[in-house]
Amino acid sequence: LLNPRAGFTSVRLCNRKGLQYNSYICVTNIVALFRPLQIFINNEWHDSISGKKFPVFNPATEEKICEVEEGDKADVDEAVKAARKAFELGSTWRTMDASERGRLLNKLADLVERDRLILATMETVDGGKLFSTAYLMDLGACIKTLRYCAGWADKIHGRTVPMDGNFFTFTRHEPIGVCGQIIPWNFPLVMLIWKIAPALCCGNTVVVKPAEQTPLSALYMGSLIKEAGFPPGVVNIVPGFGPTAGAAISHHMDIDKVAFTGSTEVGKLIKEAAGKSNLKRVTLELGGKSPNIIFADADLDAAVEFAHIGLFYHQGQCCIAGSRIFVEEPIYDEFVRRSIERAKKYTLGDPLKPGVQQGPQIDKEQFKKILELIESGKKEGAKLECGGGPWGDKGYFIQPTVFSNVTDDMRIAKEEIFGPVQQIMKFKTVDEVIKRANNTTYGLAAAVFTKDIDKALTFAAALQAGTVWVNCYSALSAQCPFGGFKMSGNGREIVAYKKYKLIKFFQTSKF
Repeated sequence: LLNPRAGFTSVRLCNRKGLQYNSYICVTNIVALFRPLQIFINNEWHDSISGKKFPVFNPATEEKICEVEEGDKADVDEAVKAARKAFELGSTWRTMDASERGRLLNKLADLVERDRLILATMETVDGGKLFSTAYLMDLGACIKTLRYCAGWADKIHGRTVPMDGNFFTFTRHEPIGVCGQIIPWNFPLVMLIWKIAPALCCGNTVVVKPAEQTPLSALYMGSLIKEAGFPPGVVNIVPGFGPTAGAAISHHMDIDKVAFTGSTEVGKLIKEAAGKSNLKRVTLELGGKSPNIIFADADLDAAVEFAHIGLFYHQGQCCIAGSRIFVEEPIYDEFVRRSIERAKKYTLGDPLKPGVQQGPQIDKEQFKKILELIESGKKEGAKLECGGGPWGDKGYFIQPTVFSNVTDDMRIAKEEIFGPVQQIMKFKTVDEVIKRANNTTYGLAAAVFTKDIDKALTFAAALQAGTVWVNCYSALSAQCPFGGFKMSGNGREIVAYKKYKLIKFFQTSKF
């Protein structure tokens, strides 16, 4: 790649000590990084059975990066067979010491750390993520999660249970089996690791379907999984589309659990398919319309900054985005003014380039949906304070947008926008804002900003959300389970994939 005639982009990174260094990424020949582009089954690379391929595009330029083999039901069947064989009693994976599973996960973390630059580049090129964000935040989270789950591999304990009668009873934690895992496009590598690491540390095998928009980092991970020394069939990766490969995973009779991160609409289909097939376990992490409540006694500088990051991070393409901001009346006008100033400071452009602070939306479909919702806000009477339209002459860029005077009945206050559109609403009383914050079909996350500890604890208990932040936002960690209530899904991410077995011994005089 280091060809001086190829055309380079210089990306300046800063480590935690403030030292700067340059990495050079060849943009014109970047496709050289993306090999192989096939289906990964049994530690081998395969063409799709149908012979089909699908294109992968760069959302910043709308140009095709490469073509990837398109898996469907037949390929999923082969992947499940490999995963089932790897899970059978007597297989290398099932007889492996738990500490050895932990060693393999730590080895995989080492390889991800070694190839951090390549993986961050892939996340940027096919996902539109800022390179600095991908390198520092996403890859950092992946490495920490792998190491955290590696540490758990040999620490999964059962317990004894006191029981009437002459019985000795204990529980045994066992792997669930073959796990189907369907990955979203907004955090393709983080969500991949969040799903495979807990499953593997417990001794499960997996079949993964990455999002069709962002399959590159998942496929590269296949090569690292093989290099780390995982036995064949333990991890299988089938790129493809939701209605074909994703549906095949959801309906498959030989998959014991399915985990999905994505839209509520698709989540309903997956749960229905699981119920109609073999009643497989289901974990769903779905949409959100998270309330962020700012009281007049809050640190206003911090509240404005956290509210901004909580909405605009990764172009607003976050399920936890704080997209319903409720501000107490005495500070409302000042909060709006500062939020407008903050949004106007953005530099948009190619996310590989230094100095760029906002990249593109993922694809044309999302781009059009966001612009349509912005227009609905204008028509329904919200005040457009800044932004509100596309940016540039190529790529799926949308200007950072701020609406004030938003009311609860507007579409922008009810529907998940998944874009850089901030809605700021006003409230007067505590009881009013609790009721309004909970008046949604979603329940993924929430936040409250106040210096009053009683008020903070009252809200933390009252808000119907899987995660409630106090005086911060988007504080996620490998050590903390993550998930939502209501139509934001069920189950939790970063939780051990295991089942509980109760074993009873009748104690006779022979013991």
